Amino acid sequence: MKIDVQIDYFQEDDVIVALCSELQVSSFGETLEEAERSIKEALGLFFEGCEEMGTLHDVLEESGFDRVGDKWIRRQPVKTMETSFEWSKHAAAYA
Repeated sequence: MKIDVQIDYFQEDDVIVALCSELQVSSFGETLEEAERSIKEALGLFFEGCEEMGTLHDVLEESGFDRVGDKWIRRQPVKTMETSFEWSKHAAAYA
């Protein structure tokens, strides 16, 4: 079974954080190479745990993946954009 995921890497203080936001799995390393190895290990353990519990297909579907043959692919957005919002601290208050 093949599963394509996106991994983003961020510098946070003295470490590189690796984040697979689709599956909410993260890890880190002192270098980019360590972070890459670490997130691959974390994802492997995540998939292994899901398989053992019999929940992998459900987890992938709930995370927005579609099964095509023996491959799971990410749901593709209709549009991607970056934007910013401004709001008043008082406007967000609820009664």
